[in-house]
Parts: sequence; structure tokens; C-alpha cells
Amino acid sequence: MSVPMTATAVGAANTALVVKDPKIQLKTFNGFRNNNTCYSSTYSLLLHKRIHPFSSSTSSTLIRAVSTPLKQETSVETKRSKVEIFKEQSNFIRYPLNEELLTDAPNINEAATQLIKFHGSYQQYNRDERGARSYSFMLRTKNPCGKVSNQLYLAMDDLADQFGIGTLRLTTRQTFQLHGVVKKDLKTVMSTIIRNMGSTLGACGDLNRNVLAPAAPFVREDYLFAQQTADNIAALLTPQSGFYYDMWVDGEKFMTAEPSEVVEARNDNSHGTNFPDSAEPIYGTQFLPRKFKVAVTVPTDNSVDLLTNDIGVVVVSDDNGEPQGFNIYVGGGMGRTHRIETTFPRLAEPLGYVPKEDILYAVKAIVVTQRENGRRDDRRYSRMKYLIDSWGIEKFRSVVEEYYGKKFEPSRELPEWEFKSHLGWHEQGDGRLFCGIHVDNGRVKGTMKTTLREIIEKYNLNVRITPNQNLVLCDIRPSWKRPITVALAQGGLLPPSYVDPLNITAMACPALPLCPLAITEAERGIPELLKRVRAVFEKVGLRHNEFIVVRVTGCPNGCARPYMAELGLVGDGPNSYQIWLGGTPAQTSLARSFMNKVKIQELEKVFEPLFYNWRLKRKSKESFGDFTNRIGFEKLGEMVDKWEGVPKSSSRYYLKLFTDKETYEAVDAIARVENKTAHQLAMEVIRNYAASHQNGKSE
Repeated sequence: MSVPMTATAVGAANTALVVKDPKIQLKTFNGFRNNNTCYSSTYSLLLHKRIHPFSSSTSSTLIRAVSTPLKQETSVETKRSKVEIFKEQSNFIRYPLNEELLTDAPNINEAATQLIKFHGSYQQYNRDERGARSYSFMLRTKNPCGKVSNQLYLAMDDLADQFGIGTLRLTTRQTFQLHGVVKKDLKTVMSTIIRNMGSTLGACGDLNRNVLAPAAPFVREDYLFAQQTADNIAALLTPQSGFYYDMWVDGEKFMTAEPSEVVEARNDNSHGTNFPDSAEPIYGTQFLPRKFKVAVTVPTDNSVDLLTNDIGVVVVSDDNGEPQGFNIYVGGGMGRTHRIETTFPRLAEPLGYVPKEDILYAVKAIVVTQRENGRRDDRRYSRMKYLIDSWGIEKFRSVVEEYYGKKFEPSRELPEWEFKSHLGWHEQGDGRLFCGIHVDNGRVKGTMKTTLREIIEKYNLNVRITPNQNLVLCDIRPSWKRPITVALAQGGLLPPSYVDPLNITAMACPALPLCPLAITEAERGIPELLKRVRAVFEKVGLRHNEFIVVRVTGCPNGCARPYMAELGLVGDGPNSYQIWLGGTPAQTSLARSFMNKVKIQELEKVFEPLFYNWRLKRKSKESFGDFTNRIGFEKLGEMVDKWEGVPKSSSRYYLKLFTDKETYEAVDAIARVENKTAHQLAMEVIRNYAASHQNGKSE
């Protein structure tokens, strides 16, 4: 049956079944289950019983697929958010942005502000400045797997100096952010990125964002297959209507040839997934209800925070290491809203297994299920996690199977997960090396920026950005290792063994001054915060090499994934944070809210009793996150409430550094002048000494 499609069409699959009115209405959302917790439906059971969310077992009885729910015919217009109307009227994300960019005003209007997100940009202003707003734009690139060519890195480095604020920011989704671009320079900057093998298309907006994969350039079957799959998923879900190139390079397209399997999967409409004869066969005019995030990885490597994504994909190989298929997880997401308990962070849960030749069709089916059924009336509830939480995983699986055309197989068993930073020197497996470099908060600036530029340019290196905001230098000849190591040390980029382990795993979002959503500090505040955490560690007797996963965000949207941290700080007021506890080092457990409205100057009153009791009462090798989950929040709260300070008997001298009390006291006196502890000052001196005498042999 042929159905005419209009600008308001949303339900491709449903139009293939029955449509009498060409104006297709949006599905009415049925609401949330009524309960008193912020985690509803069956997922609440996973959280409160601490069931391991990576369990690969699924029901032995396959759920029979149900028919895709038809949109009810109605003469009453279904409520839609303002953004949905902007998308509908935009001619595939063009109008009125194309007109707004031509005006002399330093900013763009509300509709254009929403549309430019699809092009990879946010309008911002400096909140530190008083008086008239000084508008600028943040640009975010799209780099599947975090891959950045030598040419693109050098171009981004130049653009930061010429049109930005002189810094590059590495994001938690393996992309660049370029801040401070003024409106009149947008087209120059965008076109330069495009002409240098880069893109910002879909880095923001209601569509698939950057696809994550491990940044390590191992020449191994599973890693290569994961990265190829991430590239293919990114290509499959890239917009096709040409609005991006029309806007920034006058319609000239800079696209590489797509694999045939991507083209075939995109064009396939055998199960009613596509909009026939549409410029956007998968997205239609309305695109998705909200952002959509995908990550691909290999067993054991959870460097991508797999469970925080809408879709998590894991390569499954046979005994010979040959990839056979994928386990798929669905329904993760970090964003929430303070004081609205029906919004919450959520971990993805197992959906099932598919053979490797079906992965693109399975991913497309999941995306279409969200497109057809995700809420479009209230954007706070538009992420796929809320759809799955409302339906339950069995109904969701059944509907996806209708679009997929097959049943999902039971998930395959997988080994335990661990966080892998990929920092330091490693063999790639092809005779070359890679070097993972720690970048505090992902901010490339100053001497570090100059040093990286010189090394990357001199040795013609490609790089990769990690999901933990670090940088990997790839394809290094063994003979280059020594001079590169020396150059890095001279630029202040030390091997990971010389970096405080607290910093290695910490993350923060940019927050103030440019993010319009920030309630308080994150990136600018975390360096001092980590020093304070380390000082408390020392005060309560924890060793200098011990650490916990700390993440800080300036608002509850969760860009730095604080709800997976062992200690998450989420801005909930000026100089005030919610404290979240219970994440684990492997990123497989969800933290929970422990305390609200803790002023930044009062944090030690919470940290001291928690860290002291962790040192005193933990089991062998028990992480801080596991400790807080075992003890329970009620007892932890009592520890904080009854805290009277660290008992004198718990103080200790670091005999590995100080062989006598007199030396310790002398160094301690000097350290206090600089507002540091004796141990911090001693370690700083040792690290600086080591760096200045770096001979290229240390890794």
C-alpha cells in the first residue's frame, strides 16, 4: 500500500501497516509505574538487589514477538515539545539556521540554537562576565573510535589558536571540543574541519552521537573488528539529507566510500523500518526523540563505560579468536533532573546475541523502536532508558524483533570486566608502539599543547582520543620511543607511574564558565578537589598509591558519567554538591545518591569518616565502591554523623619517603607554607627530579 509522506510523518513502520490519515500522529506515552523510588519497574530490582548487570544469561524461553503497537487515530493533535516543532518546520535541519547565520547579530534565535546542535555546535556565553552577553559557539567533532588523523589533529590545533580560546578539549565520548568560536567564523571553522578529513555532523542533537570503541590501536582480530563495527554503525546512522554540507561547504560533499554492508542495511525496508522515498530513510523529518549513544568493545575491556550507553555492543569470538557475533545491551543513560525522582541514571541490560552479519540490522531495529515509541512530548523522559523502564525488557525485545525480523539468541557468557586506561607504552602487535598520555580533564593547553603539536607533526603520527579524556599516540617506531619520551617529559607529560593515581581515573565536565547548564564548578574545581581527597587519604592513613574513581559534574546531566564513580560529585547549587557513592572501578555498578547540598568547604567532614572506615573495615582488596555497597548507606550516614575526627593513633609517617620523624617534620613545615602535605610536596619534588632526568628508559 502506498502512503504519501508529509513533513509531520513519524511512524514509518506503522504506515506500512495501516494509515487512513496521511498526517500521522505521535504515540501517546502511557506514563510510569507508580512507586516511591527513583528507579522503577524491573530495573529497580537490578539496582537494589545489586544483581550484576553484565549477567549474560537471558530467559531460556524466548519471548514471542508481538505486533508493533499501532499509533491510534485521533483528531486531537498529540502534545509535542517545542523542539519537535522546530525539527518539523526545518526542512531537514536547515531553516531558520541558514538565515540566522547571515545576520549581523552575535547570536542566533531559539529555533536555530536547537538546530545547530545537529551540526555539532552549541551556542554559549561566558557566565563569568557581567553585562551584555558575549556569545560564542562550542564545536564538537565526530570521531568514531576516537580516531584522529595527523592532518585533522594539526588542523584542530591551528583552529584552537586562530578562532578558539587557545585550548582543545578531549571529551568523554572520544571527540574534540573547540570553545570560543564567534558566529562570523563558524563557516570558516566548520569548512576547515570538513576539508581536513573531519566532521561535526551529529556530534550533538537528537540522533546517534559519536560511537565509542577502545582507543588502543592493537593489531588484534577482536579490537580491529570492534573498531570496524563502530565505524559501520556510525556510518549507518549518519544523516543522509545533505543539510550539513549545504550549510558549511555550499553543498560540496566530502564523504568516503561506504562499505556495501552499510548501504544494504540502511536501504533495507523488509521489516518496515524506513521512510520510503525520504531524504532521511532512518530518521525521517523528526529524527530521534533525544540523543542516542552507542559503544562497541571487546570482552574484559570496559574503557568505554559500556553500560552507560543506549546500545552497548560486545564482540564475541570463538576459541581461535575469530569474531562470531555480538552481545547487545540496551537502555543505559546518565542524565537526570534534580528533585524529579522520575528521572534517573540507568545501566543498560542484556538484550541478546546476534551473529556478526546481523549487527547493523539489529542496531537499526533498536533505533527504530526508540524512534517510533520514545516520548516526544517531554524531553526529560525522551531517552530510550525510560521506554525500556516503562515497557520492561521482554516487551522491548519483542518489538525490536519485529523490526529485526529474527529472534535474539541468548547472550553468550563473558569474562569479568575491568577498566583499561591504555596509558603508557605498549606494543601494537605490528612491530610498532603506541603511547597513552594522561591529560588532566582532557584540556590540552599551554606547554602541553605545544609539545604534543611538535611530536605529532615531527613524527607524522595519527592519534586517538580515549573515553577517559586522554590521548593515544599511534604507530610509533621503536627507535622513536626514547626521543618522544624525553620530549613528553620536558613538556610536563609524565609517564602514568609518575601521575597521582587519583588523577588517572578522574573525570570532570567543562561546566563553568561556558556551559549554560552548569550549577557549579567541575573542570576548574577538580584539581584542587583531588588534592583535598589525597590529603584526606594521608590523614586517615591510606597509602600514597591507593585511589578511588572520582568524577565531578556541574549539573545533573552527567556528561562525565558521575553516576558510575566510586565518589561522584554532582552540582546541586552554587559551591554545593550531591555526593554519590557505590560505583566500582570496573564501571559495572551504578552509584546512588548519598547526601545532598554539601558545601564545597564541608566536603572533608564527609570524606574523612568514609575513607577512615574504608581503611579500617574493608575486606582484602575491597574497593571503596564495593565497601560502601556492602556497609550500606544507613551505616555510612551514622559514620558521618558521629565523626569526631581522625584518632591520633591512626596517623602514620610514610616511612618509604621519610626515614625519621625530624625529616618528616621539616618537610611538613615547608609544605604547609604551600598549603600542601609533606607527602604531596615530597612526591612533587621526586616527580620533578625524575622528569628532569628522564632518559627515555622509563615507561
